[in-house]
Amino acid sequence: MANRFIVQAQSPTDSKPPRKLAVALMLAMFFVLAASPGAVAMRRPDHRHHRILRHLRGLLWNPMFRPSHDSLLRQNEEINRLELPRIQDDDELEALKASGDLVPIEESESLRIEHGLDPSRRFCRPWTRDFVQDLSEVYYREFHDQIQVNSAVRTVKVQKKLRRHNRNAAPADGDTASSHLAGVTVDLQRRGLTKDEIRFVERYLFYLNALGLVEPEEERRHWCFHIMVSDRYTDWRQTQTIFPQPPADETVSAPATATASSAATTASSN
Repeated sequence: MANRFIVQAQSPTDSKPPRKLAVALMLAMFFVLAASPGAVAMRRPDHRHHRILRHLRGLLWNPMFRPSHDSLLRQNEEINRLELPRIQDDDELEALKASGDLVPIEESESLRIEHGLDPSRRFCRPWTRDFVQDLSEVYYREFHDQIQVNSAVRTVKVQKKLRRHNRNAAPADGDTASSHLAGVTVDLQRRGLTKDEIRFVERYLFYLNALGLVEPEEERRHWCFHIMVSDRYTDWRQTQTIFPQPPADETVSAPATATASSAATTASSN
């Protein structure tokens, strides 16, 4: 089946130092002008300065996966393809837990959960949990630190409440409704990560996004990775074969085909 939601993202190896230098110079010029005696003497705020600042902040915010209307549409198209319900209230939420359609996200050596997240909403679809576990393990091996889950499944009732004090939150219904309502999405902490840690997660998502397995966004207001996971992740995950090494004191006669496959895998990873 053709992938229906692939973000056109810049290559993870792209770098634009000239642009960053230009932005830095623009900021320096702005603050020099703002600090001049004439600027201090102004009695009325110049709204042009606010517009310039907003524009400069937009230039400095340059994530790989910008939130967009099209991304929300793709997320909802995938949910519709899976024929998943948007969970209306706690009764529907508990029924999906009881049936096993939603599974718990559990803390581990490589994964922690934001302490303020309601325990009743630390759940998601099985393939989303598999994705979170896989990412947290490779991240831990690289940085010896944990990935943090900030949000998982939500109900329509919770989303409407969220919208009342966060105008940037996705709607609770329609073609651009929050994908959290179907339990396929998690928000992972981005705030506090180093540049190398952010780039590591972005590269990981870039590859899976190119395969049509995830639809990520990097939210600026809450500084998190918002990641919707397709059920196709389950099939892809099963194709990732690992050839374990036998114990040193044990002799294992591997079939020729398996040995050849193992060698090919090793060569491709170097």
